[in-house]
Amino acid sequence: MPAQNKNPSLRQDNARRSLGSALMATARDNARQYTMIAALMLIWVIFTVLTKGVFLTPRNISNLFLQMVTVAILTGGMLLVMVAGNIDLSVGSVCGTLGAVVAFLMSRSGVHPILAIIITIALGALVGMWHGFWVAYRGVPAFIVTLASQIAFRGFTLAITNGKTIGEFPEAFKAIGQGYIPRLVFLDAPLHDLSLALCAAAIAMYLLFEFRKRAKRVRSGFAVLQWALEIPKAALICAVIGTLGYVFASYKGISYAMLILLVVVGIYTVITTRTPFGRHVYAIGGNREAARLSGVNVQKTMLMIFVSMGALSGVASIVFTARLNAATTAAGNLFELDTIAACIIGGTSTSGGIGTVFGAIIGAIVMASLDNGMSLMDLPIMIQYVIKGAILLIAVWVDIANKKRSA
Repeated sequence: MPAQNKNPSLRQDNARRSLGSALMATARDNARQYTMIAALMLIWVIFTVLTKGVFLTPRNISNLFLQMVTVAILTGGMLLVMVAGNIDLSVGSVCGTLGAVVAFLMSRSGVHPILAIIITIALGALVGMWHGFWVAYRGVPAFIVTLASQIAFRGFTLAITNGKTIGEFPEAFKAIGQGYIPRLVFLDAPLHDLSLALCAAAIAMYLLFEFRKRAKRVRSGFAVLQWALEIPKAALICAVIGTLGYVFASYKGISYAMLILLVVVGIYTVITTRTPFGRHVYAIGGNREAARLSGVNVQKTMLMIFVSMGALSGVASIVFTARLNAATTAAGNLFELDTIAACIIGGTSTSGGIGTVFGAIIGAIVMASLDNGMSLMDLPIMIQYVIKGAILLIAVWVDIANKKRSA
């Protein structure tokens, strides 16, 4: 046995160096995620100070997440669009039109809410198919196709609403955007018991999947984090989930809209990480010609990407319309800005090939936090627009600068 292995101090020194190297590698590989999480925490601290603690109250945090849901749902579809190297400028206008459609069907035509929801999502998918046809099979740039739709669907919204607000929906529909899950047993308890139970289940599922993934990587001979890093990482994520669960339980509980978002996040996480379709999307964004030569059906994949974006526009429009209990001519205004900015802030590359669902959701929380914090501070709307525009510009600049550094 080599002499250095018998020396405890040398073994400890080697272990420290190994741990330090692992820490540096982890920080380097996850720099984008750590940066955006740190930025989110900084934003929350700043707004908490400026609003004298109002920002971090359970009621405000619950409302913040409820306001964030619409854009967060859209980021799932926009992520796929941008990873494939495209962009969709029509999501705001399409959401406005689809919101007017679902409102018209229920309020003016007497259609049952469930049927109205199905029709709206199907129409959204058809809109996405229209975009995908022109982009994938006719070679028209997505920027032009969706810009044309942005203009056209504003006209459709005005035509459907006749320039007036359509409102007063059935209670079951309003619950989608305004309702909260019921309590389980303890009706008079200070904390919402079912929300706490769901939070505990989420922590258990996270730990189960995370450590099963680790075990699978070990069996396959892939590198994994050392336990000295894995355990603190898992503990931190569990603490974040638990804290959010406590905040929700301290107010009214988890909203139905949040449950819809969690389902969307789960589906798109599986799509992007565990399906051939997801791998094809990233391959197209990385090198479209190489993907085609590798056997990827680029046209079909591109079509399905836009169908996905259209369907999620339908889901988002339903949640937004239900939350407002009205469809207005201005609905969906600047949704495309918030959605694109959320994806870019969350690490999605403007040139394609890079992006995660987790990052996009963090970006959506950042954008919602800015909106919420600036509203609590009662900043004029023109200043809010200027700040959000500047943040989008800075986010794109950072993405370009990172690419130049890594080139």
